[in-house]
Amino acid sequence: MSKLMRSISGIRGIVGDTLTPQVLQSHVRAFLEITQAKRIVIGRDSRPTGDAIVQYVAGICRLSGVDVVDVGLSTTPSVEILTTHFKADAGIIITASHNPLEWNALKFLNNKGLFLGPDDVKKLFELADANQFSYPDYRTMGKYEVAPDADGIHIDGTLGIPFVDVEAIKAKKFKVAVDAVNGAGSYIVPRLLEQLGCEVVRVHCEPDGTFPRGAEPLPENLGDLREAVKANGCAVGFAVDPDADRCALVDGLGRSIGEEYTLAIATEEVLSQKKGSVCVNLSTSRMNEDVATKYGCEFSRAKVGEINVSLQMIENGCVIGGEGNGGVILPALHYGRDSLVAAALVLSWMAHHDGGPEKFVAENPAYSMPKKKFELGNKSVAEILPKVKAEFAGWTMDERDGLWLGSEKSWVHVRASNTEPVIRVIAEAPTAEEAEALCSKVEKLI
Repeated sequence: MSKLMRSISGIRGIVGDTLTPQVLQSHVRAFLEITQAKRIVIGRDSRPTGDAIVQYVAGICRLSGVDVVDVGLSTTPSVEILTTHFKADAGIIITASHNPLEWNALKFLNNKGLFLGPDDVKKLFELADANQFSYPDYRTMGKYEVAPDADGIHIDGTLGIPFVDVEAIKAKKFKVAVDAVNGAGSYIVPRLLEQLGCEVVRVHCEPDGTFPRGAEPLPENLGDLREAVKANGCAVGFAVDPDADRCALVDGLGRSIGEEYTLAIATEEVLSQKKGSVCVNLSTSRMNEDVATKYGCEFSRAKVGEINVSLQMIENGCVIGGEGNGGVILPALHYGRDSLVAAALVLSWMAHHDGGPEKFVAENPAYSMPKKKFELGNKSVAEILPKVKAEFAGWTMDERDGLWLGSEKSWVHVRASNTEPVIRVIAEAPTAEEAEALCSKVEKLI
């Protein structure tokens, strides 16, 4: 039997193995206790188990006296936005994001559309483990409603962002390609782009419960998108993950330039219009710091995890931030990673610069960033980190989230995964050789 993964973002497991009806029931009831919710928004991605889990979770909520707003097939950022739009007390997103099809998950949101903080998550898991819940009688059963055109609410919000120059984008009449991995973004992302005046080439945009490529929008998974961009003469290609909170780019030359460039381009587009603080996580490229420095703006790093970045952004009053896996967070709309926001800001940058992502790549310092993960076997992260610390003696150190070690132009981050039973090693340096050497140093210690 595999292990149920529990983290700051919720719970995830293999359906029928670790993610069972009993597990769903105990964690949903615990969540309702934590939030004291009377009205809740529920959405899902395109996984074949999603609809059944929605009905089961909605039933638990209704039998607990909670009204349910079902927003159906929805991206993670859509559910975050819709939780506040419908004035709900909480939200549940049923998605295992980039995990394989046999997985599913529950992500828990508070009334602000944010993931729960560490203290609430700890309390939720304690209540779920105790599993001592009572239910009200039938007279207090919650109501159930299906939200009409939930996608339209998210799209309208994106089009209203002050940093997105809608008219300039429309004037360019861009031809673009989208690879939605047949996930939750299959309808909403192309629809947004069409409303921005783009001609859209669809790749894997049928939410039929299959993932025709690797779920993460990594270069090795984007061959079909690269071909579509080249074959159709597209200015850019957008790739999202199954719940569409991450967005990676293929440039107009048909090259996968990696997820890191999405946030950097979006950050430049925002800071060119309004200077302000920027916050990214510890595993995000130095490119964003370069952009912030260019505009004379403050820059900080937070622990990995959307809620950690969001809370630090709120504290610092940031105008933009996010995570380098293609997750752009723009407070002008909401404090969640959002592929629609990412795509709109990239197109706005393109409209203002008369060029595609390849122009940004050519005009900014290049970095190499290998991202690796290793099975732990019988070892624990706790016994590995002191060895890494000794190996990199003299480097700047941050121990808020595993171990981050930095020098003037390079850094390496070693941490346990929140979503998989592995240790992640991410390094960045000006050249591929230097970055790979940093990873190899750590790998030998693992």
